[in-house]
Amino acid sequence: MNRHLLVRALFAACIFATLGLAGCAGMTHRQQSAATGAAVGGVAGAVLTGGSAMGTVGGAAIGGLIGHGGR
Repeated sequence: MNRHLLVRALFAACIFATLGLAGCAGMTHRQQSAATGAAVGGVAGAVLTGGSAMGTVGGAAIGGLIGHGGR
């Protein structure tokens, strides 16, 4: 695995998480969990597929569903 890609993905995840947490004040717990799941899933999908857009979007969708509770 490309170490440079992993470092860039983790850096981007930290930036987006920091910005995202600022906007979570008015969200319900379920909405916060879905957003967190989507962010983590997107990063995981990007890392596992080597930066593929489909992997990133797919990971974010699956992570959002899992974080929301699967309903």
